[in-house]
Amino acid sequence: MQIDLRGKVALVTGGARDIGRATVQQLAAAGAAVAINYFGSEDRAQSLADEIKKNGGKAVAIKADVTNAGSINQLVEQTQSQLGKIDILVNNAGGLLARKKLDEMDEAFINDVITINFKSVLLVTQAATRQMNDGGAIVNLASLAAHDGGGPGAMVYAACKGAVLTLTRGLAKELAPRRIRVNAVSPGLINTTFHDTFTKPEARQATAAKTLAGREGQVNDVAKAIVFLASDASSYINGESIEINGGLYFV
Repeated sequence: MQIDLRGKVALVTGGARDIGRATVQQLAAAGAAVAINYFGSEDRAQSLADEIKKNGGKAVAIKADVTNAGSINQLVEQTQSQLGKIDILVNNAGGLLARKKLDEMDEAFINDVITINFKSVLLVTQAATRQMNDGGAIVNLASLAAHDGGGPGAMVYAACKGAVLTLTRGLAKELAPRRIRVNAVSPGLINTTFHDTFTKPEARQATAAKTLAGREGQVNDVAKAIVFLASDASSYINGESIEINGGLYFV
């Protein structure tokens, strides 16, 4: 299946590394002009934009804090001024921050996890859809954790990803009159910095062994599904989540 996104403008939050980076590359390969949002990975974001332009594509790297409404508004405005009105939004930014059990969490930690993993998705979507082309597509990053409660110390993160799934369905309904489709992907164990940082190698090996695929997922396993949901190839899919976990968990 050949996906053609020529003439489309995409914004990817947290687009400088891992799943975000692979998604930017796949969108650009399909012909989209891509705004690469970053906050702390300027060198990676700029090198990715340079790579895309070297290969004949169009991309810009834009710094913005997606937990701050003012910064998000500037991100959307810069995307539009440099590339054009947004057709595709990928809400990829997020993270675990730390593994903490219930009695180890303070209010500041809880607020930070909720803000980066849920509030940011809502704020970016709110700002982007004000200037987004009708007939566009939004893809949110949820997680297998939304279904199984997450691994040790990831309860609040998992709850936020569950909220992202519910938000996805609500947005699909609200934005349907504008023909803007809203879907999600829910990755399981993917070979990323996330697990390099927060998951012990033996735990990763044990989980990978339980999958029907017998391996960890790779970032392009997720990125290709995101590009599918962003394209007309999925025009009759709305309010759904694609589970990308190698058969570890069935919905």
